[in-house]
Amino acid sequence: MFALLLTAFLLCARSAWAYSKPPSGAITVGSSGMYSTLSEALDDTSSDVYFVYAGTYQEQVFIDRNDIKIYGETTTDDSYTDNTVNISYGLGASEAGSNDASGTVRVHGENVALYNLNIENSFGKGEQAIALSVQATDFGGYGLSIVGYQDTLLANVGYEFIANSYIEGNTDFIFGQRASLWITGSVIKTLGDGWITASGRSSDDDFWYVIDNCEITGAGDAYLGRPWRDYARVVFQNSVLGSNVPSEGWSIWNVGDERTDEVTFAEYGNTGDGADTSGRANFSEVLDSAVDISTVLGSTSWIDASFL
Repeated sequence: MFALLLTAFLLCARSAWAYSKPPSGAITVGSSGMYSTLSEALDDTSSDVYFVYAGTYQEQVFIDRNDIKIYGETTTDDSYTDNTVNISYGLGASEAGSNDASGTVRVHGENVALYNLNIENSFGKGEQAIALSVQATDFGGYGLSIVGYQDTLLANVGYEFIANSYIEGNTDFIFGQRASLWITGSVIKTLGDGWITASGRSSDDDFWYVIDNCEITGAGDAYLGRPWRDYARVVFQNSVLGSNVPSEGWSIWNVGDERTDEVTFAEYGNTGDGADTSGRANFSEVLDSAVDISTVLGSTSWIDASFL
C-alpha cells in the first residue's frame, strides 16, 4: 500500500513540477524567462526543452528543430482547460503565399511535442488561415487548443497524434494530404454550416485520419468530412456526435465534382444525437470494428505514453 501511495505521489509531483514551472535545464520564455518570444527562444539550441510562461504572444512560430518539447504553463497537464499560454497571429494564405506559410505555429522538425498551448489564427472568415501546420513526422500535440475558421489544422506529413485537445473551425478545418493523423480524447467544435475534415489522400496509400473517442459539438450543419482528393480516408469512432452533425453525415466535394468513387468515409461505435447512420450518404460505411491505433501510426514509441 505504501508503495502504491508513494508512486501516486511521485506521479502527481512530476506532473505539477513539469507543467507549472520549468523543468531543469529548460529554455524559458516570457516575462520571467530568458526570452520574450518563443521564436527568439527557438534560436537557442542549448536545450531540447522549452517552457513558456503564462501570457499572450503575438507571433508566428516556425519550428525546424528535431526532437524537442515545448511546454506551456498550466495547472492541469492532461487537458487544455487550464492553459495560460496564448500564441496568436492573423495571416491568410493569399498574403502568406501558401497554406503552410499562413500558420501561426509551423512544425517542420521531426519528433516535436507541444504541450498546453493555445494556438490561434485570428484572420477569421474569407480564406484559408492555418493555426497549426504540421509538416514533419512523429508530431505529438497534448492539451492544445487549436482555433481558426477555415483550415485550422493542417496535418500534412507523416505520423501525427493529438490528444486531450480542443479544435475549432468551420470549413475543412482538419485537412492535409500525406499524413496519418490520430485525434483522441478531444473536443471538436464547429462554428456553423461546414465540414470538419477534408482529406487530401490522392492515391491508395497508407494514410488515415481517425477521430477516436472525441466529442463533436457546435453550431450549424457540420458534415464529418468531404473529399479534398479522390482517395480521402476518414474514420470517426467511439465518439459523441452532436446534433450539429446532419443525417447524411458526409458530403461530396462540390456538385459536378463529387470525388466520392474511391473514398473511405466510415464510422464505428459512435453515440449522440448525430450518430444515427440510417440516413448516411451512400458513399459512406459502418465498420464492424474500431480501427486500431497501430494500423494508423505503426509504432507508438514516440508518443507520450501517459496520453495513450
